[in-house]
Amino acid sequence: MENRLPPSWIAIAPAVFVVLWATGFVVAGLSAGHVEPLTFLAIRFPIAGLIFAAIALGQRAVWPTTKLAIHAGAAGALLHAGYLGPVYWAVAQGMPAGVSALIVGLQPLITTILASLMVGEKITSRHWLGLAVGILGVGLVVSPKLTLDTLGGITPPTTGICILGAFSVSLGTVYQKKFATGLDLASGGAWQYAGATLVVLIGAVAIEDFGFDGSVSAWVALGWSVIVLSLGAITLLMVLIRHGEVSRVSSLIYLVPGVAAFSTFLVFGETLVPLQILGMAVCAGAVFIVTRKAL
Repeated sequence: MENRLPPSWIAIAPAVFVVLWATGFVVAGLSAGHVEPLTFLAIRFPIAGLIFAAIALGQRAVWPTTKLAIHAGAAGALLHAGYLGPVYWAVAQGMPAGVSALIVGLQPLITTILASLMVGEKITSRHWLGLAVGILGVGLVVSPKLTLDTLGGITPPTTGICILGAFSVSLGTVYQKKFATGLDLASGGAWQYAGATLVVLIGAVAIEDFGFDGSVSAWVALGWSVIVLSLGAITLLMVLIRHGEVSRVSSLIYLVPGVAAFSTFLVFGETLVPLQILGMAVCAGAVFIVTRKAL
């Protein structure tokens, strides 16, 4: 039997993915106040989808069957629209971008449970320990600045909507693994963004006025999100899902909050109190527990 090993560059791919994924929260903060959140995504997603389609045509890629195209669209709706829509909305309501990244750090717990139920991945005691430690870390980061004020910031509504986003990307990750992992990255990506576009466009029509001020910040955020995030980070995520267990890949998200917090500090001056910094360190420890190979 042929032993199909992943390419050697996969070894550094997780670190690259974490850095790229973390910049998404900087983009959310950069676009806030300049373009409405769902409107921003309704512009971003179809552009990314068209680029993927052009790449697929140029490479003469195999296009999915109708059934697989529907699966790809559903995965895209969950991975992109259901995840980024809530995060961008929360940041637009005043939640610090770095803190939104920390709340979404709940994703690995949800993903591990869903992976067990949907694709039969085994959950070991090491997984549960690491995931519990990760949740503790996220709690430490969120708790110092949580307020019951509903006007903006770290509030129950913004926190809850970010948790909803974490659930959506978790379900999307497992759905992708179960139903759409064998798709060509370019043609499959085009269908993913078609599904995501439909969802955010409906949302924008329902609750927004398609506000876009055309500022430098808005255009920079849009360009970065399309090229670096929609093309680079998402393609890398699909490759990682293809070569590894879903629960292990999702545990990389525990590293994102620290990188995102540092990035938003540099760009926006967002700061963390000592307890939050401790929480980030605890999250990093959770990654080690979940991802290290059993001796």
